[in-house]
Amino acid sequence: MTTGLEPREAARERSRCYGIRDGAWFAVMQGGGENYLSAFALLLHATAFQIGLLSALPQLVGTWTQLLSVKVLSRVHHRKTIILTGAIGQTFLWLPLLALPLFFPAQGPWLLIACTVLYFGMGHFVIPAWNSLITDLVDPTTRGTYFARRAKVMAVTSFAALCGAGLLLNVAEAWDHRWAGFALIFLLAATARAVSARYLARLDETAAPATREAEFRPLDFLRHAGGGHLKNFLLFSGLMHVCVLIAGPYFVIYMLRDLRFTYLQYATWLATGVLGQFLTLNQWGRIGDRFGNKKILLVTSLTVPFLPMLYLFSTNFYFIVVVNFLGGVIWAGLSLGLQNYVFDSVRAEDRAKGVAVWNTVNALGWFVGAMLGGWLATVAPSEISLPGLELRLASNLPVVFFISGALRLVVALSLLRTFGETRPVEPISHRDLFAELPLVKPLNGVLSGRPGQQEP
Repeated sequence: MTTGLEPREAARERSRCYGIRDGAWFAVMQGGGENYLSAFALLLHATAFQIGLLSALPQLVGTWTQLLSVKVLSRVHHRKTIILTGAIGQTFLWLPLLALPLFFPAQGPWLLIACTVLYFGMGHFVIPAWNSLITDLVDPTTRGTYFARRAKVMAVTSFAALCGAGLLLNVAEAWDHRWAGFALIFLLAATARAVSARYLARLDETAAPATREAEFRPLDFLRHAGGGHLKNFLLFSGLMHVCVLIAGPYFVIYMLRDLRFTYLQYATWLATGVLGQFLTLNQWGRIGDRFGNKKILLVTSLTVPFLPMLYLFSTNFYFIVVVNFLGGVIWAGLSLGLQNYVFDSVRAEDRAKGVAVWNTVNALGWFVGAMLGGWLATVAPSEISLPGLELRLASNLPVVFFISGALRLVVALSLLRTFGETRPVEPISHRDLFAELPLVKPLNGVLSGRPGQQEP
């Protein structure tokens, strides 16, 4: 005899599949479009300050639209309406983002920044409602695995889009038609977002539990939601974003302007980071489900500071590619741990608000960090002279990267102890946790004669 729960569970399963397909096409847009916005700005002769603003301002304004989205959600209660409004709007904004800078090249960088602000605003408008709906469709005990699987699919498609876009730009550069190359990859990005919106339209909102978002009062939410753990976590996440974004927007300048990499080399550098994510996301998800997301944050926050410091020591292309591959491995865990810690820390009816507040804190950190990095890029030296050490660098940006890494380490050592796990998890020692880490566990399997052994 068929129960009434079975059709509902089947609808939930279909919606979870549509969520992964949406993510795949969204990643095509990101990998083949968003990742080349800064390179497009350099083609428009943007300054370092404008590159920093292009990275920081859209994120900051975007989080304000998230807060607006939460307000709308508390009144409308139809999450798909909000989701589709943002997704369709984002699709069409690729057209002015591409065309206006080409029609008015004298104001190209500023027009690109303005259109990118609107574009990210529409994208951020989706986030609270999407997170609220998709987490209601996923069982909490398998949330880490599901989001790791989705992120892994996104990493594959983003990798393919990155490489394809890099090849297109390389061909366009060889034919001295770089404008045409950017036009093609941005139009393809718009098409990918349209396909993503089609899958979002097929999510079955009726199959999710009826989570009603309460009225949003930010101060009351911060006072009561998640206790001291959430507030300290938000401080950690915000300050970590400040430190990361001191360096983040300026890698493209270092690669394309200072080291004179081709678009294909730049695409390869980007793609190796995505490859690192792809190879390790599943294992990070299993670690988070079994041992808690705080354990992931502990490991990744203490290793991510050393990544930008390595750029001081070599300009060799292959060395830089290996560093970014390791960065992809570490950032896969850090991003997953940060996101899932928020999901674990708040009630279901507060989830959209929690995501919006977290993203707002991150965006403020993003903006402050990018602006601080832009200022450091004007004052940092390009030569370092110390007793027994003489470094002459390709530019002063590796010094900015080193400062970013040092500050990340300060934040991690200062704030990791101030918040703990918010759900029951399986205990594990630091030594055993190290043995479970991505890249470490497969290596141990090979050395012990049991290659390929995986957790159930």
